[in-house]
Amino acid sequence: MEHHLGLTCDPINGLVQIPCIERNAVAAMRAINALSLANFLSNTRKISFDLVVQTMYETGLDMSSRYRETAEGGLAKLYKIKV
Repeated sequence: MEHHLGLTCDPINGLVQIPCIERNAVAAMRAINALSLANFLSNTRKISFDLVVQTMYETGLDMSSRYRETAEGGLAKLYKIKV
């Protein structure tokens, strides 16, 4: 989960297909792989799950609202579909 800290969700034209849904599909596969690895390495972890969740929460609070699925920043701001 540490590798997802600070990732933005900036839906193009207000549609969450790009990049949010694509990223979530990849994240789901990563979660399955992480579970397998965590079960295998359960006695050797250095960072607790609770610490990661706390860090993600604090990162979300610090993140500009433009990047919180508002379509006001990132790709959503710069890319426009040609009609």
